[in-house]
Amino acid sequence: MSTPTHSTVLIIDFGSQVTQLIARRVREAGVYSEVIPFQNAEAAFQRLKPKAVILSGGPDSVTREGSPRAPQVIFDSGLPIMSICYGQQTTALQLGGVVEGGHAAEFGRAEITIKEKSALFEGVWDVGQNYPVWMSHGDRVTQLPAGFTVKATSENAPFAIASDEARKIFTTMFHPEVVHTPDGAKLIRNFIFNVAGCKADWTMKAFREEAIAKIRAQVGKGRVLCGLSGGVDSSVAAVLIHEAVGDQLTCVLVDHGLMRQNEAADVVEMFRKAYNMPLVHVDAADEFIGALEGEQDPEKKRKTIGRLFIDVFEREARKIGGADFLAQGTLYPDVIESVSFTGGPSVTIKSHHNVGGLPDRMNMKLVEPLRDLFKDEVRALGKELGLPDHFIGRHPFPGPGLAIRLPGGVTREKLDILRKADAIYIDEIRKAGLYDKIWQAFSVLLPVHTVGVMGDGRTYDRVLALRAVTSVDGMTADFYPFDMNFLGRAATRIINEVKGVSRVVYDVTSKPPGTIEWE
Repeated sequence: MSTPTHSTVLIIDFGSQVTQLIARRVREAGVYSEVIPFQNAEAAFQRLKPKAVILSGGPDSVTREGSPRAPQVIFDSGLPIMSICYGQQTTALQLGGVVEGGHAAEFGRAEITIKEKSALFEGVWDVGQNYPVWMSHGDRVTQLPAGFTVKATSENAPFAIASDEARKIFTTMFHPEVVHTPDGAKLIRNFIFNVAGCKADWTMKAFREEAIAKIRAQVGKGRVLCGLSGGVDSSVAAVLIHEAVGDQLTCVLVDHGLMRQNEAADVVEMFRKAYNMPLVHVDAADEFIGALEGEQDPEKKRKTIGRLFIDVFEREARKIGGADFLAQGTLYPDVIESVSFTGGPSVTIKSHHNVGGLPDRMNMKLVEPLRDLFKDEVRALGKELGLPDHFIGRHPFPGPGLAIRLPGGVTREKLDILRKADAIYIDEIRKAGLYDKIWQAFSVLLPVHTVGVMGDGRTYDRVLALRAVTSVDGMTADFYPFDMNFLGRAATRIINEVKGVSRVVYDVTSKPPGTIEWE
């Protein structure tokens, strides 16, 4: 990414699974931010010329020899610094404090008590009061560096907030970036505006203009093939790229047989009617389902689907006389969950079929204009581009489709059962007026049979799990609290109308510890 012209916050990533949420909190305040792994932080600092720096949490222990550190130039710069969890610990250690393990850990909700005023929570928290936060630490600071004072404590974090206000260095043992710290976003806003003096000058309008310029610079006179899944991400990417390079773009909708009911036909109709861009509809269901049939390993499913997508795109590129670029709707959460972000130290959660580059034989380069955006930012960009609201508001749908909503082997029979059941579930959600209140809702057909009674006979059919979550950006999520009457209606319809399902259950797992999808 080129050097930004906006107020910029550099976020140094030490491997926390929620580092991207720091960027999200900064961006939703209208300030540009980039997440850079600690190994590349010094070069990024010189390139970005940020107005402030935030150090993330991380899974390592600063007491371990060779554990990650922030570059010294950050502390020597005199810029405002906010250090979170692991960031607090390495800040303390690098500035002359002491960090120890072996004390009581804190994971989950905790209460802090405000001891002194601070610019970090001015207008948000009052001295002497208690406030809920979210902790996730084993080690803790036991001696502060010179110049630091304690601003807040918790039961197991004597330095829950500690700062050197003169040097504008603020450290927290808790995570303000997660929704479980209710006032966390306000603390981050205080830091970026009141302490660092950033301007709220980063908007989707600005992103659109910069992204179009970047696409034109990358593509030149080349031809672009765009994988159009019909979801919001790939559709926004397609419209953005089309605005940038016009007829140099050809969209390819690969119907892999793993889409929802009537989805391929609906997408083709919408794009051919609403947008004057070439669209190729490829029926590849036999190819995909044949390769997946009987495969039970979720990672192998994803990798198989990714490989087959590449095969189809190669064939279609040859048919149009070759293509120089392949465009995808890859997002930030895809990247962080697939690999350690841009070489950073975070732990892989799951791979995504559209992350990891292209095989050399394709001789094509990737165009991923949304790679640094979160889902809600993509929706805002879609509105900026003029996509219809009913389309922008669609629930996310994974690129691997229904294959990862079928734990166990993939078969046509199971796909048909899942498609029908899922359509009924979504129909009930829409009838109840709940669709726009839910981030994502879907069904999962489990590899479990259960005894049932239908009429006077015994059945031995499958179990269907219903899932619905609320979220802001997909990085964390809570289950949606349906009332029991709704669940009863949905379950009754599914069991009565879908042959092959005899029991319905509802998933009440949050993220974390679970993921939104089951595989």
